Amino acid sequence: MLLHRAQKSFSIAVALLLLAAHGPSEAFNTNINNSDKISRYNNIQKMTYSSSLSRITTIASQQGLRSVSKIRNIKTKSHIPFSTSAFFSSRTAITSSLQSHVNNQQDSYEYDVIVVGGGHAGCEAASASARTGARTALVTQRLDTVGELSCNPSIGGIGKGHLVREVDALGGLMGDVADRAGCHFRVLNRRKGPAVRGPRAQMDRDLYRNAMADQLFDKNIHPGLECIEASVEDLMLEEGDGIDTLTPFGMVESSSSSVFNKDDSSSSITDTVSADLEKAMDKTSSQATANERKARIRGVIVKDSNGENTREISARCVIITTGTFLRGVLMIGKDRYVGGRHLRDSEEVEAPSVGLAHTLSRFGFPLGRLKTGTPPRLDGRTIDWDACVIQPSENPAVPFSHLRQFAGEQPPLVQQNTLINCYKSTTNQHTHDLVMKYAHLLPEYDGMDGKGNGPRYCPSIYKKVERFPDRTGHNSFLEPEGLNTHIVYPNGMSGPYPPEIQLQIMRTMPGLEKVEIIRPGYDVEYDFVNPQSLTHALETKTIAGLFLAGQICGTTGYEEAAAQGIVAGANAGRAAVASSIGDKAAKPFVIGRDEGYIGVLVDDLVTKGTQEPYRMFTSRAEYRISLRADNADMRLTRKGFEYGLLPGGPEGEQIAALNAREMLVDKRVEELRNFKLFVTDWAERGGTNVMGGDAMNRKGREGHKKTAEEILGMPHVTLNSVENIIAQVQTEERDRLLQSIQEKGGTDEEKEQKIGLTDDLNESKPSSGSTVDTELVLPNILPLSPPSTYDTVEATVKYKSYVKRQHRDMESWRRAQGLRIPPDLAYDHSELPTLSKEELEKLNLVRPTTFAEASQISGVTPQSLVFLYHHVTRRSKDRDYERSKKGSSIVQN
Repeated sequence: MLLHRAQKSFSIAVALLLLAAHGPSEAFNTNINNSDKISRYNNIQKMTYSSSLSRITTIASQQGLRSVSKIRNIKTKSHIPFSTSAFFSSRTAITSSLQSHVNNQQDSYEYDVIVVGGGHAGCEAASASARTGARTALVTQRLDTVGELSCNPSIGGIGKGHLVREVDALGGLMGDVADRAGCHFRVLNRRKGPAVRGPRAQMDRDLYRNAMADQLFDKNIHPGLECIEASVEDLMLEEGDGIDTLTPFGMVESSSSSVFNKDDSSSSITDTVSADLEKAMDKTSSQATANERKARIRGVIVKDSNGENTREISARCVIITTGTFLRGVLMIGKDRYVGGRHLRDSEEVEAPSVGLAHTLSRFGFPLGRLKTGTPPRLDGRTIDWDACVIQPSENPAVPFSHLRQFAGEQPPLVQQNTLINCYKSTTNQHTHDLVMKYAHLLPEYDGMDGKGNGPRYCPSIYKKVERFPDRTGHNSFLEPEGLNTHIVYPNGMSGPYPPEIQLQIMRTMPGLEKVEIIRPGYDVEYDFVNPQSLTHALETKTIAGLFLAGQICGTTGYEEAAAQGIVAGANAGRAAVASSIGDKAAKPFVIGRDEGYIGVLVDDLVTKGTQEPYRMFTSRAEYRISLRADNADMRLTRKGFEYGLLPGGPEGEQIAALNAREMLVDKRVEELRNFKLFVTDWAERGGTNVMGGDAMNRKGREGHKKTAEEILGMPHVTLNSVENIIAQVQTEERDRLLQSIQEKGGTDEEKEQKIGLTDDLNESKPSSGSTVDTELVLPNILPLSPPSTYDTVEATVKYKSYVKRQHRDMESWRRAQGLRIPPDLAYDHSELPTLSKEELEKLNLVRPTTFAEASQISGVTPQSLVFLYHHVTRRSKDRDYERSKKGSSIVQN
């Protein structure tokens, strides 16, 4: 049970201190006095740190890191105090003023934070809020559907996989849960650069839902979280123009704040970006939103699961994560019926949320209608699998969890070798003919004049055929929904035709000629709030203490929802805790565009808004070379610690693993930088075509040396090939030295005295203080980089020059935002070949007059704006040159 209201806030504060050190049983033991609790907290800290450090250093030493003391020292460097409360800013004592406050004030709120909805946004929001120390309630219609994968049974992908890794880096749940439930793993875009590779995994639906429930319901993991089965009917509010907020956010004091404290090696931050992030955080402050405020939250009104009793639950903050339930309508053919979604493979419907929609509308929130669809579920026993193209899982797999990857552990089903295969089928002309023939039977939607406003990048089969009439086929991946089910998800085949038409369409595809449908596909249309009505903390500007996350903000996808959930949960929890103990206003948790895809996602939504379901792509990030899936922990884990989001706090495994991994990466890059060979030797050992081409053997190059780092920076050169060459050279050198000793003769004892060992790749000298008169020192043979560091080392070296160019381009673009765009500019692929169809369509529609206006168009990426800027400046220069030539010609005549 949660800590009851009768307990004093001081006990809560000390309990939270204990929780930070994995001590839930101690934290909530009311028979222990506060001074004893603080003493035990300090002891638990030491034990927890010692245990975590032991595990991490053991793993690190196995991967080639021998200096354990360095991990301990770096740990203290990353320990920057919390700023949300007095007990966070001083972890071993509580100030007398705070003691006086918490001992004399009784709390009138049942919870600090209430999260509405148990989907992916709700799960991450509830977990993040609880991890900040907030007393949190997750309210959902059905506890048995918490974490349900409503549509596609997969997690990750291009752009989306980056989000999952970032959520994991911040202490979130999705990455670890996906690893536990994953039954088919692949890294997409593996042939391309590390920046755009996306980890993806097929889930066992039951395992995923159960693993998520295990995490949320476990009091040892979330002791401050209670899950309530009820339906939220409406909000409890105190109204008034300009009303004061009870959970304020403060202004940023300076750019030297600990939030921006990063090592140069792992940071892409610039002064301009820091200023932009500070500006976003200041706009999030309660002072900035005071004039727009019309009410503040007091809690929610819920109806019990039996639908009979209504009651009020009070809280300082409320997070709405209703997904597709906000005034949801389900559609199959011309049939329409209210609901948020069907229960899995059932005709039973979960009720929509109508009262919340009316309240949001009453307060002037800009509401719109979006739709999404899910395909029919197929009976795998009726599929001819031999007629389909097999898509096996990768084995070994790349986990989502940073800790699991660092430890060299594989996801459970990979370890058990119980992975599944997916398969590929394709549509054909017969399929397309049926799709268009029966288009008149599709639903009539509320949005876009009856056409519906669905996801551009996850379109229905009808939209695919309509947009690309020249295509002879579209792929559909047949994805089994788990290990113990025969139900198959046909990815890419959504289309809410009448059930009999859906069956006809499916049976036109290879392998599906005799397929049977278990549950027909359907569409759902629902309300969303234009996210421009939110701050970067995802708090609404109109109602203080009310936060939104997930599809209600106009996004599509589990991963986008989870990313918003962790931001909303962190901010609501921090603000509520600070208010609960009477501390100063909390500093908002805002991720910069240069720090993570989560920052790009939130910034795009709250600054540009969206008119269609927003999906994350790597192309949306102007700093995507720096924002890779492999370095999410190096970008965000310390920030997660600074804001109180990491389980175990500074003594947890995540911080220790991060410190060790950074040391391993730095060590390997340094080793590559220090190892040199003649360019002709590189070419001879690695092959001319790989090691720089014929230029490596040009006359006069014989005496020129290159480092391993420089060689790795060349195209097509892999870290594995460079490391093998280094090991080969070292082995040969070692053999020569040993042979030399053998040739000199002597007893075995004398020979041993002539041999020393060194960790250094290049220098041969005995360690300082050695009493052995050694003549020769044998270098260690360089081991291959382990999977936990391989991608990061390779990308760090290969992208070194590109990162610098990336910043130059963005700085040029930032300075040019006031530049005017010629009104006669043609937005087509012949002039702007790198721009997407969506971008050209929107630019043609809006016809912006300046780059500042163009940057506010949703869907137009920063990289495309940079290309457009170069195109316009080049066009102007060309026209100026032509004019000058004409002028000179006139003068001469």
